[in-house]
Parts: sequence; C-alpha cells; structure tokens
Amino acid sequence: MTRQLLWLTGLMLASLTSVAAADNARPNILLIVADDMGFSDAGCYGGEIATPNLDMLAKNGLRFTQFYNTARCWPSRASILTGYYAQQVRRDTVPGIKSGSQGVRPAWAKLLPEMLKPFGYRTYHSGKWHVDGKPLENGFDHSYSLDDHDRHFTPRKHTEDDKPLPPADAKSGYYSSTAIADHAVKCLKEHAEKHADKPFFEYLAFTAPHFPLQAPPEDIAKYRKKYLDGWDAMREDRWRRLQELKIGGTSLSAIEREVGPPYAFPEAIKKLGPNELNRPLPWKDLNAEQREFQADKMAVHAAMVDRMDREIGRVLDQLKAAKSLDNTLVFFMSDNGASAEIMVRGDGHDQHAECGTGATFLSIGPGWSSLANTPFRRHKTWVHEGGISTPLIVHWPKGIAARGETRHTPGHLIDLVPTILEVTGGKRPETWEGKPVPAPPGKSLVPVFAKDGPVSRDFLWWQHEGNRALRVGDWKIVAAGKESPWELYDLSSDRSESKNLAKDKPEKARELAVIWTKQQEEYAALAGKDVPPEPKPKAKQNRPEE
Repeated sequence: MTRQLLWLTGLMLASLTSVAAADNARPNILLIVADDMGFSDAGCYGGEIATPNLDMLAKNGLRFTQFYNTARCWPSRASILTGYYAQQVRRDTVPGIKSGSQGVRPAWAKLLPEMLKPFGYRTYHSGKWHVDGKPLENGFDHSYSLDDHDRHFTPRKHTEDDKPLPPADAKSGYYSSTAIADHAVKCLKEHAEKHADKPFFEYLAFTAPHFPLQAPPEDIAKYRKKYLDGWDAMREDRWRRLQELKIGGTSLSAIEREVGPPYAFPEAIKKLGPNELNRPLPWKDLNAEQREFQADKMAVHAAMVDRMDREIGRVLDQLKAAKSLDNTLVFFMSDNGASAEIMVRGDGHDQHAECGTGATFLSIGPGWSSLANTPFRRHKTWVHEGGISTPLIVHWPKGIAARGETRHTPGHLIDLVPTILEVTGGKRPETWEGKPVPAPPGKSLVPVFAKDGPVSRDFLWWQHEGNRALRVGDWKIVAAGKESPWELYDLSSDRSESKNLAKDKPEKARELAVIWTKQQEEYAALAGKDVPPEPKPKAKQNRPEE
C-alpha cells in the first residue's frame, strides 16, 4: 500500500513538473503601446529623440516598416486586444448603432487575456485602458488603470485592480510613465517570486506622449533649444536618416500647409496665446517668439518619449533580473500617428507658466505632428499614411533568429492576437452560447519572423470619423471625410501619397471602392447583432429650481 502511494505521488509530481516545464516553454508576452507617438519619433526609426532601449530591441530583433493602426486610440485598443476591426465589435462608430468610444463589445468578442488564461498564463495590465468594461472583469489578474488623460502629474481618476485610488498629490513626485512602469515592474517581480512556473502576458500601455505636453523639468532640459531649426528643416533631416535605414518608402511628402487640427477649438487657440499656431506654416515665416514657443513644445514631446523609453528600460531590466527576457516576445507600437489636435482641457492653461508643467495644457499641433509622422501625410484621425502608420518593433531572442532586420510585409493591429495565440499555443473561442464566433480578420505574423514575405490576405480596411481607406496589395484608396472622392495611390512607388492616380486609373479606384463598401456593410451588419439593451433611465428627482 505504501509502495503504491509513493508510486502515485511520484507520478503526480512528474505530471506537475511536466506541466510546469510546458508552461515555461511557452513564451512570455510583453505588449507595449505608446499613445500618439509618430512613425519616426524613435531613434531606430530615424528620429533625433534618444530611445536607447527601443533601439536595443530593434537591433536585436525586427523593425516593421508597413505596420498599421486604426488612426485613433480606443479603436486601436479594441483591435489589439480582440483581433477584430473596431467596427466589428462596436468600438468605432457604426451609423445607427450605439458604438464608438461608448460602444459595448458583443459578448463573443473576448479580450486576449481571457484567451490566454486557459493555457496557464498570468495576465497583467499597466496604464491606459480605454476599452469597455474593467480589466479584471476581462481576464487580467492585476491592473493599474490610468483613466485620467488630462494630467500626467496629478491624475484624479486611476484604479488598481478595478478599485479607485486617491488623486495623486502634487508633492508626491507622480509622473504617468513612471507610475505605469512601476506597476509593471511590481507585477513582474511578484510573478518571478510566486509564479515563475507560469508564463505571463503584460500589457504595458503608456499615456505618453499624448497631450497635454507635460514632463519632468530635467527631461525637458535635455531637449531645450534642440528644435529651433523648425519642422521644415528637421523633417528633411529625419528623411535622410530614414533613407539610410531603408524605412519609410520612396519620397518625403510635402507638408500640407492648410491642414490644421481635425477639430476646431477657436476658444482654445485664444487661451493658448499669440504664439500658438493651428496651421503648419513655413518655419521661416514665424517670428522669434513663435519659434521659441513652438520649439519649447516639441522639447516636451521629445522629453516624454525619452522618459517613456527609460521606463521601458526598467521593465526590461526586471525581465533580465528574472532571466526571462530571452523567452519574452516583446512588441512595441503606437496606437495611432502623432496628433495635430489643439485643445485645452483638464486644469486649463496658464500662459505665464513654464512650458511642460502641470499648469500648462499644450499640444504639438500640426507643425510638429508633421515632423513626428515623417515621411507621411496627415495625422491622427486621418487614414492617410501619417495617421495609420505605426512603428512596430518585435524582439524575442529565443524565438526569432534575425537580428536588426527590417520587415516590409504589411501588417495591422488585428494581426497581434493571431500571432500571439500561435506562439503561445492559445486558442480563441470558436463558439459562444452554442453559436459560431465570427471569423476574425487578422493573420498570424509568425512566418514573417523568419523571413520577409507576403501574408496571405485580401485587403486591409479603415474607417474613422468619415475618413476611409482600403489597401489591396500595393494599391490604396483613401478619402478624407464622408463627401470626399476616393484618391488612389500605388504604395510601392509612392508611400507618401503624393501622386493621386484616381483619374489615370478609374477602374482600379472603382474596383477597390466596391470592396470597401462591401466590407463596410458586412461589418455594420455584424455590429448590429446582439446589441445590448439600453439601460433604463433613472427616475428623475424633484429638485428646486436653481
């Protein structure tokens, strides 16, 4: 009997050891998202901003040159975590249906952590959320959610494990990127101490360099006076570096001088003072005060990217300390292109306060956004290349043999879920309540890790705020606004979208337009199914007239 018991115990221990070994063989996943960072801001993408940690990841991994987002923050996060186009899951506007930033996903549209947990993964979220529901309700084991997007120093609305935290005190030394990284490091330390036998998924979502432009003064000092040459000359400098890196296409787009912010806030322009500009005027036409003011703004943007890179370095250091970096698949990207928006929110703007402090509410505006998105046209919210092109760095020493190579294969945020599921052995639910779950549009990029080459897909599709686009092979149609006609570009020779071929090749434009419309109708039909009922309005209380 004792011998039998010992044999059974040994068998159980061997089984548990086998499971642990299998878990350890699965890669960890670190998915890093910047907010409103331009295509060429990072050093390894041609930028003049110091990003040694991102550069290291690129040097020892892969850089994608034609990777796309959705042009806006919350649709991008829906695509990242579900693997669907945001319209399919009601997280971008579908006419006639409650959707967009307030849209509720269909019950079958599960988030990535819920797909990974059955396969032994511990899951952590640190930073921006901007998805419907709450993190722990959607599969995360721990979360720090920074829900106040108007303040980098003193947020009023943030939660840990879905429970409200007190507002940050101005004397506490709080800064958003540092706090977000602190939480990630805490989770990864705890993981190494208590759950080392399991793989992890860490979703690290910074709120930098999204406006308001705010950064620690010592970080800003590093870039003070660096941008006095202006956006015109510095775009040329970035373009030269991009050519050397063989990233960014065949030409530099011209700055569209009459294209300003996507939303007009004339009162904000008044509050910001006479040196603010809502058009990317030629730098030579600015007076001395305007040049200094504008250069100071870009110095803060650079400081925010620099600080984010250093905080990413701390997270990577924790992985090195736990000896888990080699088997961690790291992704870095931005949720959309740099933003031309100009507005005043939060605590307002003091014209007399030093640029970059918590008393200011500034944005880089269309001039510097044109620099950040070099070499492409337009900005966040538009679906021209400047709005939807994101850097993508992929690093995984144990799983990717290539070092410092580029990948020109087009990809999209919808590809992240199938890629991660393939390398982890995870699986998305195929049925929900007895019904088939709609097939997701994304494709695994795992074959591209080994060798640059096409991914088998029919098209990539975009729609946001009436802006729309479709890419089939190297052909792209794009339109700015609901009433604008389709433009047609051959991206193989004109990634900067400089030569509109719609009049020369009307048949090709019509062919792509038919596909775009068909998909729009299909996605809208899917979004219209199983729409949750509107909550009943609360009974009005009788209140005295005020």
